[in-house]
Amino acid sequence: MVVTGRAVALAALGAIAVLLRPEGSTVLTWLLAVVVLCVLDALLAVPTPRLSVQRSVPDAVRLDEQATCTVTVTNGAGRKARGRLRDAWQPSAGAVEPVHSFSLPAGESARLRTVLVPTRRGDRHAAGVTVRSIGPLGLAGRQSTRDVEARLRVLPPFRSRRHLPSRLARLREMDGRAAVQVRGEGTEFDSLREYVIGDDVRSIDWRATARRSEVVVRTWRPERDRRVMIVVDSGRTSAARVGEEPRLDASIEATLLLAALASRGGDRVEVMAFDRRVRARVAGAQGPRLMPALADALAPVEPELLETDWPALVAAIRQRLSHRALVVLLTTTDPAPVESGLLPVLGRLAQDHVVVVASVRDPELEELRTDRTDSAALFDAAAVERTELERTAASVVLRRHGAEVLHEVPESLAPALADLYLTLKAAGRL
Repeated sequence: MVVTGRAVALAALGAIAVLLRPEGSTVLTWLLAVVVLCVLDALLAVPTPRLSVQRSVPDAVRLDEQATCTVTVTNGAGRKARGRLRDAWQPSAGAVEPVHSFSLPAGESARLRTVLVPTRRGDRHAAGVTVRSIGPLGLAGRQSTRDVEARLRVLPPFRSRRHLPSRLARLREMDGRAAVQVRGEGTEFDSLREYVIGDDVRSIDWRATARRSEVVVRTWRPERDRRVMIVVDSGRTSAARVGEEPRLDASIEATLLLAALASRGGDRVEVMAFDRRVRARVAGAQGPRLMPALADALAPVEPELLETDWPALVAAIRQRLSHRALVVLLTTTDPAPVESGLLPVLGRLAQDHVVVVASVRDPELEELRTDRTDSAALFDAAAVERTELERTAASVVLRRHGAEVLHEVPESLAPALADLYLTLKAAGRL
């Protein structure tokens, strides 16, 4: 049995009776009357098992959007039911005003809606539904909590999609609208056209020129249907928070933008999240199916407090790729993980594929490096300077082993990686 504020107020009114007749029997009589009324009211309340509850929630929603959970309450009793219901969710689901009042005649239903504004990516699970049935006097009632399963998958926000139109415009220019002047191993013959001043003389087609009365050149375009493998490191280094989000979230943003761009460029995209085993994989999805599949697969991936098994990762990549491809490793360029994990196996990978190592830069480090206000800040600046020198040295070593290296702040990583992809494609290196 539960009591309401009305029962407390009724008990407080007993103070008036005590003032009129200040005796112990007055207090006991009044309290006994309140208890009897509460018990009677609770007995008259509709039993909570007679109130059936169902939950419905969308399958998925993006992190920057909101969803609505609908709880349907049906009164299966023979009399009117009224009370309150609490639609409980885990805190990161962001339930707004989850407590609802209801008043249901016999045999009728009501839909109670709770707005969810998630604050974290991943699967958000519902907690129990608490139903409180109040008696006709409003003094007391019955309460029970039942498990009604519901899950809302919160997809990555994909904020970097605002950079996609400008990169697609550059891609269209490369893909036939503006000819590639320098032939690379990743380009194919497109067409012949008249020579203009500034063209590379190596592009002149002498046979075609001999058949015509003008000098003509060959134009090339980037090859399509190339393989792009994007690997998201979900090991312990991805758990470090950069700003308000873990490093893993910035890697996922960069993955989504690069996958969207490469797919529009006619390349086959495969994505894998890996630490000591595969946490998520998307392969074979093309066209409009690719981005929903990526968002759904990467949404529940969380950082694992484990060292990434780089030899196993390279073995998995080589097993999946039989021809030369672009391999993008979204990980860290911190010296210790690079020297002990990535560097020993990078050479083998770079021999067969074009390798890009992309990592997230913490913008707070730049503030610490420039702060000279006191002795403590000076020591912090020296430590940051030392760390940046070691990271720069690690990046130089990675480049010597044949990898392209990116190190950008979270909001710049995705567009910088897309630009690097376009540069490699234009140069015919894919």
